[in-house]
Amino acid sequence: MSHRVRIAASGHEFTVEEGETVLDAAMRAGVNLPYGCQSGACGACEGKVLEGSVHYDGPLPPALEEADAAQGVALFCQAIPETDLVIEVPEVEDTDDLEIKQLPAKVAVLEQVAHDVMLMKLKLPETERLQFLAGQYIDILLEDGQKRAFSMANAPHDDEFIELHIRHVPGGTFTEYVFTRLKPKDMLRIEGPHGSFYLREGNGRPIIMVAGGTGFAPLKAMIEHAFHVGLEPPIHLFRGVRAARDLYLPELAEGWARDHKGFEYTPVLSEPMPEDDWQGATGLVTDAVRARYPDLSGFDVYLAGPPAMVEAAREAFTACGLPREQLFSDAFEFASQKKK
Repeated sequence: MSHRVRIAASGHEFTVEEGETVLDAAMRAGVNLPYGCQSGACGACEGKVLEGSVHYDGPLPPALEEADAAQGVALFCQAIPETDLVIEVPEVEDTDDLEIKQLPAKVAVLEQVAHDVMLMKLKLPETERLQFLAGQYIDILLEDGQKRAFSMANAPHDDEFIELHIRHVPGGTFTEYVFTRLKPKDMLRIEGPHGSFYLREGNGRPIIMVAGGTGFAPLKAMIEHAFHVGLEPPIHLFRGVRAARDLYLPELAEGWARDHKGFEYTPVLSEPMPEDDWQGATGLVTDAVRARYPDLSGFDVYLAGPPAMVEAAREAFTACGLPREQLFSDAFEFASQKKK
């Protein structure tokens, strides 16, 4: 039997299925409750049951005292409703609400998905989870004290692994290491989440996303999050690359366009090779966007990719009527070791 949960302060409501925890149901519904370990050991998900009752699958979680539980305190990562609930718990609404952590991470997957792009999946310790907003990034902490920043390509609800798309930068010490010496089961250390580039929800405007290179990574996270929470505004993804070989994981966006009404996908090649036999859009991705949408005043636009593309798009799109407050961007600056 399912139960309804209402958050007292905001009035947000969601349904918890039988045997499901409050946190899992909230994440499924796109309601951002705080959490850390998701095992009941850290207490980050603590809140209070104002109306109704919950139980736990086994003894009380380690971070919950019996006296507190008797007063209605609950750990929502483990709490399973017995009735409809009214709860008191802070909601994560902005990046300032998220805890920045330093954590060890084991390399679980290394898959070369293009001639110069490695897909890496990192596994955190079983007692840890990293809460983030779709589009944010992490730093990989190097032994010499330097950092390398990479956007997370997985959506927040899909947090079994942290997925990164790492482009091989000629002469880049870390990316050279990733492509030539890093192996599954090797350990890295990460810090995050960071960044103010994340999906804004709730304004109802249609969305245009423009990815250059591995700028696809944070937009992938946003798109998968939008599908997961049932975001209603249509999304049109434009991907700009040089040739077909640079268009890594093309089947993902093609599948989204096939399976999700309201999602559209336009890949654009600036310098297609003869062997590409390319029949799609060519030229600059910014020109493709302007040709399709000459008036951008009613859109939210998300840009992720090389600084030159982001700057050109910013100028071009504001000239098409896009208000600056409806433009969100993330420039991947390789030389200064920003996001890759």
